[in-house]
Amino acid sequence: MPVGTRPASSFAIDLPDAVLARARAGDRSAFEQVYRRFERPVFTLALRICGDHEEASEVLQETMLKVFDRIRDFRGDSPFWAWLRQIAVNEALMKLRRGRRHADELPLEDGSEAADDLAPPPSTAADAALLQRALAALPATTRSVLWLYHAEGYTHEEIAAAMNRTISFSKSQLSRGLRRLRALLESGTGSTKEPGHA
Repeated sequence: MPVGTRPASSFAIDLPDAVLARARAGDRSAFEQVYRRFERPVFTLALRICGDHEEASEVLQETMLKVFDRIRDFRGDSPFWAWLRQIAVNEALMKLRRGRRHADELPLEDGSEAADDLAPPPSTAADAALLQRALAALPATTRSVLWLYHAEGYTHEEIAAAMNRTISFSKSQLSRGLRRLRALLESGTGSTKEPGHA
């Protein structure tokens, strides 16, 4: 299996031990610090998975309520941020499953499948808003696989476990999603300096 450097998660935030200890002891002001530090990454992840601001806000609230309820169960076997992120991912995927509105994954188009497309996604430097629009145009499950793999550094094994699917499903959605994303960016959606299309 090719090895590459995995991206740093937006959740990889250092929480002082004293704040964590106080939050675990039920100190609401300490928990408020936890909330403020992790509010943005939880909302962003939920928005990328659910594709809807209102649903992302609901996932944020549900995640933080669960963290508050379960913080005493945190054993410290992994970083706190990874524990919190797993709760956020589970909540966002549950919301996605409950709200299925249309086909939410890309089908096999041509019989040929690049099983392990490890190329990075298109550069975000060019136009972040354009990339966001292209991501929003992807089916929800496909977008979730791309986001978890490329932005959060999840492995295919972790994605498969979180989604209750197979590893090959994760790999194929990543491959198809990257191809579709590039096509969207290279078409009217993404090309730069090309006259004709408004």
